[in-house]
Amino acid sequence: MSKPIEPSAVGQRSAVEWNEHTYEFTVASGQRPERVDAFLTHSIVHATRTRVQKAIDAGAVTVNARPTKSNYKIRPGDVIRVVVMRPPPLQLIPQDIPLSVLYEDEHLMVIDKAAGILVHPGLGNRDGTLVNAVLWHLGQRDPLRVLKARESWGDSGEETDAEQIEDSTEDEENWGSEELGAEEVAGLRPGIVHRLDRDTTGVMVIGKNYSTTMHLAKQFADRTVSRQYIALAWGVIAQDNRLIESELGRSPRDRTLRAVVRTGGKYAATDVTVLERFDCASLIACSLRTGRTHQIRVHLSHTKHPLVGDADYGGRESAVAGLHTAYRPLATNMLSKIHRQALHARMLGFTHPVTRERMSFESPLPSDMQACLDLLRDRHAHASANPRGPA
Repeated sequence: MSKPIEPSAVGQRSAVEWNEHTYEFTVASGQRPERVDAFLTHSIVHATRTRVQKAIDAGAVTVNARPTKSNYKIRPGDVIRVVVMRPPPLQLIPQDIPLSVLYEDEHLMVIDKAAGILVHPGLGNRDGTLVNAVLWHLGQRDPLRVLKARESWGDSGEETDAEQIEDSTEDEENWGSEELGAEEVAGLRPGIVHRLDRDTTGVMVIGKNYSTTMHLAKQFADRTVSRQYIALAWGVIAQDNRLIESELGRSPRDRTLRAVVRTGGKYAATDVTVLERFDCASLIACSLRTGRTHQIRVHLSHTKHPLVGDADYGGRESAVAGLHTAYRPLATNMLSKIHRQALHARMLGFTHPVTRERMSFESPLPSDMQACLDLLRDRHAHASANPRGPA
């Protein structure tokens, strides 16, 4: 059974030291008049109009050594200088972190991911991730250079912010074409094709080579994989089966989280099936029709049934406060058993990219979720024996 990863097991996190980087352009003769923000947007890789405008507003852009405005029309001979912060190069460092391997052959491996471990490194977590563990497991010992790196334009709300990268916020169905750009070393590449949140446990498949990884990624993109999540949600969910559909986007209250939005989001659909009902919670199975960031957690929270233990989406103290007073001691006891969202990827099925065999793997419920479920079942059994219910 998978166990949470302790921070001490993978070393202390060090702060990322960003370095100043300067772009300088001299407008060529014959250049047509153009707004400076538009010129910079198509002149700098990864720049967007919004980022450029915010950099201009912050005084990070000068024309002929003077601050400028976004609507300034450039002229031949103008010297445009842009100062941004660039992170140091990111390396993938193989680390001897325990893995629970359910299946492995020369092409792929299936693991039971523990709670408390990120899937891949980012600016805020440069090691101690699943990728670091997989590299070590596959025999790699030397660090691998990551080719992709982006500047910070001083906007914490943008998708390249260090905290966003740290929390793996890209949709998993887009991940196949966005895998970490590690250089090839003897054909080795950590083949992450889908992701689980840091504190979500359960089954994941990892490709050992490029062709396997891309084949698996296509199965996720085509939604031909089979997945089932098990979760504990607060409250009694009335419908046995329910399809939750919405648009998901960044939360207006906290840009590191997601929320149901009316416009500007991405379509998301989650099938929910109730497995057991208790006095103050429901054991449910969830299947994804789409693979959006935090999708199950957001959908259940939006329907007033946040996942047990989910501090980000209202599943801890605020959920307990909303329960009948008779159930609060039980709920408080449950939260003492689990310190994360009660979400577990129990089953994963896919077609083997080489043998074409249909494969399916399951993971038992983690001990913290099982402890919560035992408390609920015990209370339910005692309540059933006493028809008058709680005193």
